Amino acid sequence: MIQIKNSEQIAVMKEAGRITAEALLVAGENIRDGISTKQLDTLIREHIEKSGAKPSFLGYGGFPGSACISINDEVIHGIPSAKRYLKEGDIVKVDVGAYYRGFHGDSARTFAVGKVDEAASRLIEVTEQSFWEAIKQMEQGKRIGDIGAAVDSHVKQFGFSTVKRYVGHGIGHALHEQPDVPNFGTPGRGVRICTGMVLAIEPMINMGSDDVKTLPDGWTVKTADGSLSAHYENTVALTPNGVLVLTKA
Repeated sequence: MIQIKNSEQIAVMKEAGRITAEALLVAGENIRDGISTKQLDTLIREHIEKSGAKPSFLGYGGFPGSACISINDEVIHGIPSAKRYLKEGDIVKVDVGAYYRGFHGDSARTFAVGKVDEAASRLIEVTEQSFWEAIKQMEQGKRIGDIGAAVDSHVKQFGFSTVKRYVGHGIGHALHEQPDVPNFGTPGRGVRICTGMVLAIEPMINMGSDDVKTLPDGWTVKTADGSLSAHYENTVALTPNGVLVLTKA
């Protein structure tokens, strides 16, 4: 069942979103050659907890980190490790959630570690652009398929592909709620969008094939062909005054 939120609930979700966004800012400020993904995870957790919230991902389904940190051809769900260090030229995806006063925020960014090549930079840029194309479709009476189609059509112009196995989602009291929000679809099809709906829209875009595989750790998802992948996510609400991006610092 889709949980429609009222203005008071959305106001609390905006605070959860702010904490989430600030945690991503902390990550971005500390990403550099030589830092471990565990060090980043610790900084993220400390910021969320000192803000009066809890990391949404810590312990979720048994996940051992406060953030998902995925490098290069890893798409999502990378486990933070004291043995994994970022290096110049990497691209790193950081996905963060914060649980505050009964509601979750969820957001992700792809960061460049130092200077990256032109192709990687373009992938990061196009992935972010596809999110902003998607939320243009978040209007009363439109459909979830309109959101996915906007993402897919945008990235295809650049020869990229959308991950099909993993999708965005509704969000609120639970981290993952209905409806699913794929990054592909048919315009005019799917669940109807309405005021009070809150979604985590999250393009996951591969430089090569859309095929992915899960590593033996049971969490980390990589591109099947070893191509780079980028991720961009915000929690957004449709209010009577239009779309509100909740995960803003």
